[in-house]
Amino acid sequence: MNWCILIPLLVGAICAILGYLLGRLLGGGNDNDCEDRLAKLQADLDACKSKRMSLEGDLKSTKASLASSLTAASAPAAVAISSFDATAAKAVFGKKIKEDDLTIVEGIGPKIQELFHNQDVKTWKALSECSIEKCQDVLKSGGDRFKMHKPNTWPKQAKMAYEGKWAELLKWQDELDGGK
Repeated sequence: MNWCILIPLLVGAICAILGYLLGRLLGGGNDNDCEDRLAKLQADLDACKSKRMSLEGDLKSTKASLASSLTAASAPAAVAISSFDATAAKAVFGKKIKEDDLTIVEGIGPKIQELFHNQDVKTWKALSECSIEKCQDVLKSGGDRFKMHKPNTWPKQAKMAYEGKWAELLKWQDELDGGK
């Protein structure tokens, strides 16, 4: 018999048996394990869907109760809530606009803004609620060099800024002459 052929066949058979045994031992997986894992994952998915549906129902009821409480508690006059959008302001004016920067109002520069800040008028909303007489008093507090300014449109411009009506404000400012 030729040993040259028999030895490689014997080594191959031993390797095949060892490979099979190691695969069973280390792999340990069979179809039942896969089915068990799939069933567990499906149960987890169902639980998540159930929780989501519950949360969506809670959200709807919370929104409804909030809406009804806001409707019941609201004053007869509409209250505007400012939500400053710097991107929209920049798109219209072509420059970065800071929230409540009074210099956006045509006719108000840094010095006049400082006068308003000294009088505790620091926001567009506060300026929009000022009377023209109050604006003139603020200018008088700065001395004679501010007499030439005419604040007739400042509260309305501030209101437009507060309400985020940037395009309307810019159009109106183009028509104004130094805030007059």
